Amino acid sequence: SEKPYLTAQIESLPDQMTVGVELEGLRRAILDALRRMVILSTHLGDELVDIVEEIADIKQLVYVISSTLSLGMKVQQEILEIDTIEGKLTRLLAWLQHEISIRELGKKITLDTRERLTKAQKDYFLREQVRSIQKELGEDEDSMETGELKKRLEAAGLSEEAHREAWRELERLSNIPTASPEHGVIVTYLDWLASLPWKKLTGGTIDIVRARQILDEDHYDLEKIKDRIIEYLAVKKLRSERKVKDKSREPILCFVGAPGVGKTSLGESIARSLDRKFSHVSLGGMRDEAEIRGHRRTYIGAMPGRIIQELKRAESRDLVLMLDEIDKIGSDWRGDPSAALLEVLDPAQNYNFVDLYLGVGFDLSQVLFIATANTLETIPSALQDRMEVIPLSGYTDNEKLMIAEQYLIPKQKKAHGLTKEEINFDKQAIAHIIRGYTREAGVRNLDRNIAALCRKTAKRIAAGDKLNKTEKTITPEKVKELLGSIKFFDEVAERTTRPGVATGLAWTQAGGDILFIEATMMPSKEERLILTGMLGDVMRESAQAALSYIRSHLSSLGVERKKMEAKTIHIHIPEGAIPKDGPSAGVTMITALVSLLTHRLVRSDIAMTGEITLRGKVLPVGGIKEKVLAAHRAGIKTIILPYHNEANLLEDITPELRQDMKFIFVKSIEEVLKHALETTPVKLKKKKNKKTMK
Repeated sequence: SEKPYLTAQIESLPDQMTVGVELEGLRRAILDALRRMVILSTHLGDELVDIVEEIADIKQLVYVISSTLSLGMKVQQEILEIDTIEGKLTRLLAWLQHEISIRELGKKITLDTRERLTKAQKDYFLREQVRSIQKELGEDEDSMETGELKKRLEAAGLSEEAHREAWRELERLSNIPTASPEHGVIVTYLDWLASLPWKKLTGGTIDIVRARQILDEDHYDLEKIKDRIIEYLAVKKLRSERKVKDKSREPILCFVGAPGVGKTSLGESIARSLDRKFSHVSLGGMRDEAEIRGHRRTYIGAMPGRIIQELKRAESRDLVLMLDEIDKIGSDWRGDPSAALLEVLDPAQNYNFVDLYLGVGFDLSQVLFIATANTLETIPSALQDRMEVIPLSGYTDNEKLMIAEQYLIPKQKKAHGLTKEEINFDKQAIAHIIRGYTREAGVRNLDRNIAALCRKTAKRIAAGDKLNKTEKTITPEKVKELLGSIKFFDEVAERTTRPGVATGLAWTQAGGDILFIEATMMPSKEERLILTGMLGDVMRESAQAALSYIRSHLSSLGVERKKMEAKTIHIHIPEGAIPKDGPSAGVTMITALVSLLTHRLVRSDIAMTGEITLRGKVLPVGGIKEKVLAAHRAGIKTIILPYHNEANLLEDITPELRQDMKFIFVKSIEEVLKHALETTPVKLKKKKNKKTMK
């Protein structure tokens, strides 16, 4: 038959127990731990300790505690399986100590959390009590900070849109605890709104005569720019006197010229002539669109863009703001700042310019923006279209001399603490500095050299030297003694002593410059053209066109065809580390090649510029004034120019410079060669091979 249950034979296992001090120590430790457990526990009563203390049998004590506390099945089984009483006590004590440490940590966490909550509640109740007291006393219920902000916002003359936004943020501020991070963000935002010059204008009564005097005091020549500023002032004055209500738009001027011609300082003079504040923003290397538009307030550390920052700093809505180096703006993954400037510089949009930080429109139409650049090539066409471009060309030597006498020398004397009697500059000395120590379109290096001479004189005076009249006067000899040997010299005559070398004219961001084009020819298995000197694609194509023209007109040029058969022609433009490009070197390349093939020298006193066609026509080019000034600085008195550039010459070149130089206007290559080449070929000396005796 089947058995419905299991049966087993059992035998009682005797307890292995020793009586001694160690056993009593374990018993007392367990009782202490149990008392601590009762204190930490919410469901154990104090009577449990009293009951356990009355148990004399240690084995019974272990089992009572193990069955009363929630040890878990695993720990209880371990205690049952242990043979000795000491082992059972030790295992029970270990569990009690582990449980106590867990409960104490939990209690600490609970207390810390309760303290934080209590402090926040206390702060809240105190704020509510303060509000209630202020309400009972009839005082403003807002805090002093909020009340101050309200007063400033009301006095700021906010636009309607900005007023709505400010009061909406004030309402939010009143409901946000001071300790909240958002409280500081809102206060900073409202402070920006209150600090901006929404209606504040600083420009006073327009005095055209005084404005012209200020412009003349600060800058020599620059008549076109001065006339443009005076025209702007005249229109503004008439509108004010006749109370024209239509909203006027400030012109946006862009001064383009080489470094050192006075673009930045001209902006300061314009501000002074208008009685306005002047601010300066350097755009060179700017790549982040947020620099113009500002950052959204959701970001930590957000700020308005540079335009709004300068308005706050100037505390005026009609300041003169110079955007320096606008041609050197970059772009990357953060955006394109030049695209952001489109809104700033567009008269149809900037009356409601929205900075992302402010989030409301600000009227920039009264700001007179003046941009500066070294070249227009890197400025996007859309941005160029919004600006009135005014070119600033370089200065002639005579103009530099006048600028040095009237502006630079008095400025440097004052800067170095020298009186009029302590240092005098001879005219010949200034001219020597201009020609021998500087070669630039502007006057920056001239200013540095004058400063160096003033420093050396100041050093001697400070050392206690007594200078006589001769030592106080700066002469050409004194310049050489103090500044060293000359750094620039006339190299045109030296370079054009052999056929195949011609002098061209180039335009760079630093102004005009002379350009030497060298050509040579050597036998080879095939006809090749080698071009060196770091030339761009356009200049390479000009060289190809020049060679093609010569090959197709050999007979008219007086060149035998066999001279070019099985020959490699090499055209090189020195200063190979500097990139060169553009079509204006076409006539110079043809002249150098024809000079090489006919052995006729190119005149050393002549330079040329112009684009060529395969039909032999000479086309107009740009940068005429800069190129003419570069030739004049190099001591060249005759220049060959395209016929259609004659109008540029009359507009841009001063009468004094036109009288000092000779200009030849040409329509074809034949005319260029007629004027540029010497009539008689030179005889080249053949090198003799010398035999050496060993």
